[in-house]
Amino acid sequence: MNAPDIARGAIRRAFTLRLKPGAFDQYKEYHDHIWPELVREIEACGIAQITTFAADDLQLFLYSEIYDEAAWDKLWSSQVHDEWGKCMEPLMQFNAHGKVDAGPLREIFHLPTQPARADADAQ
Repeated sequence: MNAPDIARGAIRRAFTLRLKPGAFDQYKEYHDHIWPELVREIEACGIAQITTFAADDLQLFLYSEIYDEAAWDKLWSSQVHDEWGKCMEPLMQFNAHGKVDAGPLREIFHLPTQPARADADAQ
């Protein structure tokens, strides 16, 4: 299966997350050195990719592609994620219910295309 075929079967999910003031550098450092066992668990749960963007040092936007509607719930209930969560807890904002201050985003536009290849332009 080539990359475009994989992308067509993916379910796109996005979230916003909020960090505590001054936590951005440590949050990024953890993610720059993500644990191999966490990566294996992410893959096993059916999460194909995760990309995080920073609007500023407090507001994050996480985009993912999953192959199972329950993928995130599976990851969030795993032992390795519980351990990772202990590292993230001092860095993340929490809501009034004691949960990470995160919010799912609703997809309102998606445009799959067949982009021109750079090597085709050279011919």
